[in-house]
This record gives sequence, C-alpha cells and structure tokens, in this order.
Amino acid sequence: MITHPRAPTGTTRSCSAFVIATALLLLALWTPVMAQAPASVVPPTPAEAGTGEAADPLLRLGPGDAVSIKVFGRPELDTTTYISDDGTAPVPLAGSVQIGGLSPAQASARVADALRQGQFLIDPQVTIFLVEFRSQQVSVLGQVQSPGRFPIESKVSVFDLIAQAGGTTEDGADVIYLLRPAADGSVQRHAVDLRALTEGGTLQAAPAVQGGDSIFVPRAGQFYIHGEVQTPNMYRLEHAMTVVQALSRGGGVTQRGSSNRMEIRRRDADGRYITFRPELTDLVQADDVILIKERIF
Repeated sequence: MITHPRAPTGTTRSCSAFVIATALLLLALWTPVMAQAPASVVPPTPAEAGTGEAADPLLRLGPGDAVSIKVFGRPELDTTTYISDDGTAPVPLAGSVQIGGLSPAQASARVADALRQGQFLIDPQVTIFLVEFRSQQVSVLGQVQSPGRFPIESKVSVFDLIAQAGGTTEDGADVIYLLRPAADGSVQRHAVDLRALTEGGTLQAAPAVQGGDSIFVPRAGQFYIHGEVQTPNMYRLEHAMTVVQALSRGGGVTQRGSSNRMEIRRRDADGRYITFRPELTDLVQADDVILIKERIF
C-alpha cells in the first residue's frame, strides 16, 4: 500500500489565506464605483457644475484645438490629440469624450469622469493642457500693420488685438468698428473711439472681444490744401481740427498768399459741392478742399 505524504497543516492554512486575500483584492479593484455610461455622452460632473468657471469660462475649447491629456501615475494613457468638429476628443480606454465648449479644467473633470464611469480607473487624476488654440479667432482688418486672423486664449480687449496686429498705421482712423455675428445670422456693428479711451493719459477699459469677432480699422478722414501754402498736399484729418490748424499742417501761407482770401470746397449731404469762405476757427471736415489764393496787392 502506497501512501502519499501530506503537507504540513501550517502550510495549507497559509496557502488558503493567500488565495482568499488575493480574491478579495481583485474583487475590490473591479467593483463598479457607479453605473456604467457611454464615454462619449457623459453627464456634467460636480466639478463642472460649480458656480465660477463653469458658468462663464474665460477659455473654451473648440474644434481644431490641440490638447495634451495627462493622467497622473498612468503615463501610458498620456496623449496629445485634436478636438474634432463635433467637439469630441479621443481618450485612451474611454474613447470619444465630449469636451467642446468646456474650459480646460472642466474638460479634465469630464475625461476623469469618463474613465471612472467606464470602470477603467477608480480615482483618475486628469490634467488637460491647451497646446494649440485654433477654434477661437478674431480677424483684424483695415489700416493695421499686419492684418490677419489671431487666436484668443483668454479675455482680451480691442487694444490687445490691435497690438497683436502691429498697431494702426498713420492713416488709421481713431474710430474703429467691432463686428460681431448675432444669433439670427446678422452682424452687429459697434463703433469704438480709441481716442476717447486714451483721453487724459489714462487707458480706459476697452470692449472685450470673443471668437468670431472682426475688428475693422478704417482709413482716417483726409483733407486737401493747395494754392499759396508752403507744402500743398493731402493730410490726415485730426479730431476737431480747425482751419488755422490745417494751414499750419500745410506749412503756413506763403508770402504771396493771404489767409483772408481762402475758400473751402465741400460736399453737402445731398452730394453737391458748395464753396464758401471759412473763418479760421471753423472745423475742417473729411474731404474738404482748402484753397489759399494770392494777395490782391
């Protein structure tokens, strides 16, 4: 009769305890934290439902933006990707997650919630960085040094965008226009007086711009002066410029000329030209033609 040796009782108990502990650990790791939901349609998380940034984030992600997604402690899940036209971004394990229209902080909470609800991680710590901003852009056109389209990454003003475009040219007008698309498809036109915003040496608060806006800097008004002046030419019309200031801009009257024999040719509201003799304190208007005549004696 052949008998098999039996394992010592202490060894058997140790193996059983190890198996039980391992099973309990695996069960804890795979126990769902909450009901599973599709990764592409995730309800707002408590972090997104806050009152501050969630209500009106200064920076919203949109189609075309490049973002870097990092998961703390899980470098294999880190990725850099683009937001598609429908506002989703591909996330490892979680699939397409809707983050369009959210701030980076809100998007981080949305991706973390998708990983949690998909039962991939228990408590993921996700951080999203904006790598390239393409969705929110503003056009700056007209009399600026470098017209074009410029991305906005935070709350910026008309001054900021004009500065990005290199500033206005010498021919740029003081009153510019902010064009903003309305919900009904129309375009709202807002006049902005840059001179008034910088009056008194103090910079006033300029209107803020948002994605889709356009800034147009028109050419400043001009006037013409010819005849018996030192430098007959076309000049920029300054704010509240008087006739005597216009004469000074033209270098003054020559020895043969007389400021008493001066006339202005101006187009009236009906489009007809009128000619009259102005006073030196009269205001010059855009497209005025000032003629200085010779002395009689």
